[in-house]
Amino acid sequence: MTISLVHSSPPRTGNARLWLVDDAYAALKRAIMESMFPPGHQVSEQELALRFGMSRTPIHEAALKLQQEGLVRIVPKRGIIICALAPDDMREIYEVIIAIESGAAERIAAFSVDNRNIIADALLVHTGRMSEALAEGNLEAWGLADAGFHACLVDRCGNARFSKIIQTVKDQSHRSRMLTLALRPHLAISIDEHRAIIDAIRAGLPGAAHEAARHHRVRARDELLPLIEKAGLKHL
Repeated sequence: MTISLVHSSPPRTGNARLWLVDDAYAALKRAIMESMFPPGHQVSEQELALRFGMSRTPIHEAALKLQQEGLVRIVPKRGIIICALAPDDMREIYEVIIAIESGAAERIAAFSVDNRNIIADALLVHTGRMSEALAEGNLEAWGLADAGFHACLVDRCGNARFSKIIQTVKDQSHRSRMLTLALRPHLAISIDEHRAIIDAIRAGLPGAAHEAARHHRVRARDELLPLIEKAGLKHL
Protein backbone atom coordinates (compact mmCIF):
# COMPACT_ATOMS: atom_id res chain seq x y z
CA MET A 1 0.00 0.00 0.00
CA THR A 2 1.30 3.46 -0.92
CA ILE A 3 0.68 6.20 1.64
CA SER A 4 -0.39 9.52 0.15
CA LEU A 5 1.94 12.43 0.76
CA VAL A 6 -0.32 15.07 -0.82
CA HIS A 7 -0.30 18.38 1.06
CA SER A 8 -3.22 20.80 1.24
CA SER A 9 -0.90 23.72 2.05
CA PRO A 10 0.18 26.25 -0.61
CA PRO A 11 3.07 25.31 -2.94
CA ARG A 12 6.39 25.42 -1.12
CA THR A 13 9.48 27.26 -2.21
CA GLY A 14 13.11 26.40 -1.53
CA ASN A 15 15.07 23.16 -1.66
CA ALA A 16 12.99 20.36 -3.20
CA ARG A 17 15.23 17.72 -1.60
CA LEU A 18 14.40 19.06 1.85
CA TRP A 19 10.68 18.88 1.02
CA LEU A 20 11.05 15.19 0.24
CA VAL A 21 12.96 14.55 3.46
CA ASP A 22 10.28 16.39 5.44
CA ASP A 23 7.56 14.38 3.69
CA ALA A 24 9.34 11.10 4.36
CA TYR A 25 9.95 12.06 7.98
CA ALA A 26 6.28 13.00 8.55
CA ALA A 27 4.97 9.86 6.84
CA LEU A 28 7.29 7.46 8.65
CA LYS A 29 6.73 9.14 12.00
CA ARG A 30 2.95 9.00 11.53
CA ALA A 31 3.16 5.30 10.67
CA ILE A 32 5.10 4.66 13.88
CA MET A 33 2.88 6.80 16.11
CA GLU A 34 -0.30 5.20 14.76
CA SER A 35 1.18 1.69 15.23
CA MET A 36 1.11 0.88 11.51
CA PHE A 37 4.61 -0.39 12.24
CA PRO A 38 4.56 -2.24 15.59
CA PRO A 39 7.43 -2.17 18.11
CA GLY A 40 10.31 -4.34 16.95
CA HIS A 41 9.14 -4.30 13.33
CA GLN A 42 12.00 -4.40 10.83
CA VAL A 43 11.70 -2.82 7.40
CA SER A 44 14.15 -1.95 4.64
CA GLU A 45 14.62 1.48 3.14
CA GLN A 46 13.57 0.03 -0.22
CA GLU A 47 10.26 -1.22 1.23
CA LEU A 48 9.57 2.20 2.72
CA ALA A 49 10.45 3.92 -0.53
CA LEU A 50 7.90 1.77 -2.36
CA ARG A 51 5.27 2.29 0.35
CA PHE A 52 5.69 6.07 0.41
CA GLY A 53 6.23 6.44 -3.33
CA MET A 54 9.66 8.07 -3.22
CA SER A 55 13.37 7.26 -3.56
CA ARG A 56 15.55 5.74 -0.84
CA THR A 57 17.58 8.92 -0.20
CA PRO A 58 14.86 10.93 1.63
CA ILE A 59 13.82 7.76 3.47
CA HIS A 60 17.38 7.30 4.74
CA GLU A 61 17.68 10.92 5.88
CA ALA A 62 14.28 10.76 7.57
CA ALA A 63 15.32 7.57 9.37
CA LEU A 64 18.46 9.30 10.64
CA LYS A 65 16.31 12.07 12.17
CA LEU A 66 13.98 9.54 13.76
CA GLN A 67 16.93 7.60 15.14
CA GLN A 68 18.10 10.77 16.92
CA GLU A 69 14.63 11.00 18.47
CA GLY A 70 14.77 7.42 19.72
CA LEU A 71 11.92 6.13 17.54
CA VAL A 72 13.93 3.87 15.22
CA ARG A 73 17.29 2.14 15.08
CA ILE A 74 19.22 1.80 11.84
CA VAL A 75 21.09 -1.50 11.61
CA PRO A 76 23.57 -1.85 8.73
CA LYS A 77 22.54 -4.56 6.25
CA ARG A 78 19.36 -5.25 8.23
CA GLY A 79 17.34 -2.10 7.72
CA ILE A 80 15.30 0.05 10.08
CA ILE A 81 13.93 -1.35 13.34
CA ILE A 82 11.06 0.34 15.17
CA CYS A 83 12.18 0.90 18.75
CA ALA A 84 10.14 -0.67 21.52
CA LEU A 85 9.63 0.72 25.00
CA ALA A 86 9.73 -1.33 28.19
CA PRO A 87 7.92 -0.37 31.43
CA ASP A 88 11.21 0.93 32.84
CA ASP A 89 11.54 3.22 29.82
CA MET A 90 8.09 4.63 30.56
CA ARG A 91 9.07 5.23 34.17
CA GLU A 92 12.07 7.28 33.07
CA ILE A 93 10.00 9.16 30.51
CA TYR A 94 7.48 10.14 33.16
CA GLU A 95 10.28 11.49 35.36
CA VAL A 96 11.20 13.88 32.55
CA ILE A 97 7.57 14.83 31.88
CA ILE A 98 6.85 15.47 35.55
CA ALA A 99 9.86 17.75 35.95
CA ILE A 100 9.26 19.76 32.78
CA GLU A 101 5.48 20.17 32.99
CA SER A 102 5.49 21.20 36.63
CA GLY A 103 8.18 23.75 35.80
CA ALA A 104 6.18 24.98 32.82
CA ALA A 105 3.04 25.49 34.92
CA GLU A 106 5.05 27.37 37.52
CA ARG A 107 6.53 29.68 34.89
CA ILE A 108 3.14 30.47 33.33
CA ALA A 109 1.58 31.25 36.72
CA ALA A 110 4.28 33.90 37.19
CA PHE A 111 3.34 35.71 33.96
CA SER A 112 1.36 38.94 33.93
CA VAL A 113 -2.39 38.63 34.48
CA ASP A 114 -3.26 39.15 30.83
CA ASN A 115 -0.70 36.68 29.53
CA ARG A 116 -1.49 33.91 31.95
CA ASN A 117 -5.24 34.33 31.34
CA ILE A 118 -4.72 33.98 27.58
CA ILE A 119 -2.85 30.72 28.13
CA ALA A 120 -5.39 29.53 30.71
CA ASP A 121 -8.16 30.11 28.15
CA ALA A 122 -6.28 28.01 25.59
CA LEU A 123 -5.77 25.23 28.14
CA LEU A 124 -9.47 25.36 28.98
CA VAL A 125 -10.38 24.79 25.33
CA HIS A 126 -8.42 21.53 25.27
CA THR A 127 -9.94 20.49 28.59
CA GLY A 128 -13.43 21.20 27.26
CA ARG A 129 -12.73 18.98 24.27
CA MET A 130 -11.67 16.23 26.65
CA SER A 131 -15.00 16.49 28.47
CA GLU A 132 -16.93 16.34 25.20
CA ALA A 133 -14.95 13.35 23.96
CA LEU A 134 -15.42 11.49 27.24
CA ALA A 135 -19.18 12.11 27.15
CA GLU A 136 -19.26 10.69 23.62
CA GLY A 137 -17.07 7.72 24.55
CA ASN A 138 -14.51 8.78 21.94
CA LEU A 139 -11.21 7.71 23.51
CA GLU A 140 -9.10 8.70 20.53
CA ALA A 141 -10.46 12.26 20.59
CA TRP A 142 -9.96 12.34 24.36
CA GLY A 143 -6.33 11.32 23.92
CA LEU A 144 -5.72 13.96 21.26
CA ALA A 145 -7.30 16.70 23.38
CA ASP A 146 -5.29 15.58 26.40
CA ALA A 147 -2.10 15.69 24.34
CA GLY A 148 -3.10 19.17 23.14
CA PHE A 149 -3.44 20.41 26.71
CA HIS A 150 0.02 19.21 27.70
CA ALA A 151 1.63 20.48 24.50
CA CYS A 152 0.06 23.91 25.08
CA LEU A 153 1.29 23.98 28.68
CA VAL A 154 4.91 23.44 27.66
CA ASP A 155 4.93 25.33 24.37
CA ARG A 156 3.47 28.49 25.93
CA CYS A 157 5.69 28.59 29.03
CA GLY A 158 8.47 30.57 27.35
CA ASN A 159 11.24 27.98 27.68
CA ALA A 160 12.23 26.67 24.24
CA ARG A 161 14.48 23.99 25.76
CA PHE A 162 11.52 22.54 27.66
CA SER A 163 9.66 22.18 24.36
CA LYS A 164 12.59 20.57 22.58
CA ILE A 165 13.33 18.05 25.33
CA ILE A 166 9.76 17.01 25.93
CA GLN A 167 8.96 16.51 22.24
CA THR A 168 11.22 13.47 22.08
CA VAL A 169 9.82 11.76 25.17
CA LYS A 170 6.24 12.58 24.13
CA ASP A 171 6.79 10.91 20.77
CA GLN A 172 8.32 7.88 22.47
CA SER A 173 5.45 7.50 24.95
CA HIS A 174 2.52 8.38 22.66
CA ARG A 175 2.01 4.85 21.34
CA SER A 176 1.91 3.27 24.80
CA ARG A 177 -0.51 5.90 26.12
CA MET A 178 -2.92 5.29 23.25
CA LEU A 179 -2.62 1.51 23.57
CA THR A 180 -3.57 1.61 27.26
CA LEU A 181 -6.19 4.38 27.09
CA ALA A 182 -9.13 1.96 27.16
CA LEU A 183 -7.70 0.31 30.29
CA ARG A 184 -7.48 3.49 32.35
CA PRO A 185 -10.40 3.79 34.79
CA HIS A 186 -10.05 7.42 35.88
CA LEU A 187 -10.16 9.58 32.74
CA ALA A 188 -12.60 12.01 34.34
CA ILE A 189 -10.09 12.69 37.14
CA SER A 190 -7.59 13.96 34.56
CA ILE A 191 -10.12 16.58 33.47
CA ASP A 192 -10.57 17.77 37.05
CA GLU A 193 -6.80 17.89 37.54
CA HIS A 194 -6.38 19.94 34.39
CA ARG A 195 -8.88 22.44 35.76
CA ALA A 196 -6.91 22.64 39.00
CA ILE A 197 -3.78 23.52 37.02
CA ILE A 198 -5.72 26.18 35.09
CA ASP A 199 -7.16 27.65 38.31
CA ALA A 200 -3.69 27.95 39.87
CA ILE A 201 -2.37 29.64 36.73
CA ARG A 202 -5.26 32.13 36.65
CA ALA A 203 -4.74 32.92 40.32
CA GLY A 204 -1.06 33.65 39.71
CA LEU A 205 0.15 31.02 42.18
CA PRO A 206 3.38 29.51 40.82
CA GLY A 207 3.86 27.07 43.71
CA ALA A 208 0.29 25.80 43.49
CA ALA A 209 0.51 25.48 39.70
CA HIS A 210 3.75 23.50 40.04
CA GLU A 211 2.23 21.16 42.58
CA ALA A 212 -1.03 20.71 40.62
CA ALA A 213 0.86 19.79 37.45
CA ARG A 214 3.20 17.48 39.35
CA HIS A 215 0.35 15.74 41.18
CA HIS A 216 -1.49 15.18 37.89
CA ARG A 217 1.41 13.48 36.15
CA VAL A 218 2.49 11.47 39.20
CA ARG A 219 -1.02 10.07 39.56
CA ALA A 220 -1.18 9.26 35.84
CA ARG A 221 2.18 7.49 36.04
CA ASP A 222 1.16 5.50 39.10
CA GLU A 223 -2.01 4.44 37.29
CA LEU A 224 -0.46 3.67 33.91
CA LEU A 225 2.61 1.63 34.85
CA PRO A 226 0.70 -1.06 36.81
CA LEU A 227 -1.76 -1.32 33.90
CA ILE A 228 1.11 -1.97 31.52
CA GLU A 229 2.52 -4.67 33.79
CA LYS A 230 -0.90 -6.22 34.43
CA ALA A 231 -1.61 -6.41 30.70
CA GLY A 232 1.74 -8.11 30.19
CA LEU A 233 2.91 -5.43 27.74
CA LYS A 234 6.66 -5.97 27.86
CA HIS A 235 7.25 -4.01 24.64
CA LEU A 236 5.31 -0.89 23.68
